[in-house]
This record gives sequence, structure tokens and C-alpha cells, in this order.
Amino acid sequence: MTDQKVIHVGDIAIGGQEPISFITGPCQLEGLDHARMMAEKISEACAPTGTRFIFKASYDKANRSSITTQRGLGMDEGLTILSKIRDEFGCPILTDVHDAGQCAPAGEVVDVIQIPAFLCRQTDLLLAAGKTGCAINIKKGQFLAPWDMGNVAEKVASTGNERIMLCDRGTSFGYNTLVTDFRGLPTMAATGYPVVFDATHSVQQPGGQGVTSGGQREFAPILARAACAVGVSALFIETHEDPDNAPSDGPNMIPVNQMGNLIARLRAFDALNKGL
Repeated sequence: MTDQKVIHVGDIAIGGQEPISFITGPCQLEGLDHARMMAEKISEACAPTGTRFIFKASYDKANRSSITTQRGLGMDEGLTILSKIRDEFGCPILTDVHDAGQCAPAGEVVDVIQIPAFLCRQTDLLLAAGKTGCAINIKKGQFLAPWDMGNVAEKVASTGNERIMLCDRGTSFGYNTLVTDFRGLPTMAATGYPVVFDATHSVQQPGGQGVTSGGQREFAPILARAACAVGVSALFIETHEDPDNAPSDGPNMIPVNQMGNLIARLRAFDALNKGL
């Protein structure tokens, strides 16, 4: 892959020939006790391989399929919980933002601000996120060509913040279906920014269950291995202790008790690709 910038998130180096790091956690925050339990289980899964992780959870899911489905705890409670997880576990934190006004308060707490795929061309949102100085993980819109992400990154970089990651999470293919075009990973890497592959949302079936999205979690590890073979800087994998009863995105999340073996296998694929 093209030479990439190396950005630092906490004490994690992401990009270049650095070993892959993981962005992982539950899709939606469910409370402090649940977040603590998940962070502990993820820490245990990462420990045998010395893998570093960024804890991910959303305080608000503003793009749910239906008005009837759960959105989350809200920004104030959510950021309080994420701050406690950051302090207690010493791991960097990532969460989504959905409008420009959320960026500054989120940036006071989290290490990485994530731009949802549906919002990746919203200029005011990208500028506000960039101005926080946080690392910015921008998900490529399902509707966008990978080479168009250069323009998206330039919007954030115009603020003077080049701590940018570009994330692929699948491309729309007909109705309620996503496919992954692995040509997009080196195409986005040609921007010079680290590339993240979102394995769990790439197997999502948007709106596939009527009022909620479906998914095929059994294919997420396969796509993650393929991404490591192509070459990526980080993997985004949502996880839950009971995905079938999770409040959002359960069908594509990986059971947390499977994460240890999965991380070890993916680290091995990454090491082979990078000659580590």
C-alpha cells in the first residue's frame, strides 16, 4: 500500500507498518455497568497478543431504521460513561457525532470522533470535528466511491487537523444489501491517511428487518481476514455479550466470547502481510 501517515491515538500508533489496532465495543451504550463489563472482556480478549484497542460505543444512534427503535442514552449521560471507561481502563475512546454542535463537547471527552457514513459529506460537521483536534474516523458513505474520500479528508485537513482515518463499511448493492469492494482500501490509502475496515457494518443488511437492520455476522471474520491480506491500519469490529438481544445492530455484532480467538487470527494475517 501507499505510504501512510502514522497518527497517534493515546499511546496507540495507527498507520504505516504499525500492527493493526482494533476499534471495538458495543454498538450502543447501555449503561455504565454494561460498558465496564464490555471493556473488561475486550481487555481480556486483547491481552494474550498485546493488542491495543480503542473502546467504541455510541451515546445516540440518530440514524435508526424506525422511530420506534432505541436511540441510546443521550449525549450527557453517554459522555459521562465514556469518560469513566477511559479513566478506569486506560484505553482511548471513540464515539459518533451527528451534528456540528455535538463536536466540541464530545471532543472534551473522547479521543476519536467518528463521522457516520450517511454524514460523511456534511461540510459543517467535518469542519467542527476537525477543529476539536481529536483524531477523526470518517466512514465512507455507502453511496460514495472510494476515490471521493480524498475530498472528504481535505475538508477536515483544512482545519489544520490531519489526524484522519478513512473507514470502509461496505457499498450499497441494490436494496437492503451491502458489498465490499476491496479495491477501495488501497484507493483510499492513496490519500496518505490510515485506512480502517469496518467488518461488522460491512455485513449489515440496512433496514433488512423492516424496523431494524439485519446482518450476517458469520461473514464478518471472513471479510476482516481479507482486509488484513489487502492491508489496513485498523479494524472496526462491534461486539456484544448477547448480540441477538442487543438494542441495535445485533445481527452483525460478534459475540465477545469469540473476540480473543478472532483477534489472534487477524493479528497473524496482519503480521504476514506487513512482514512483522
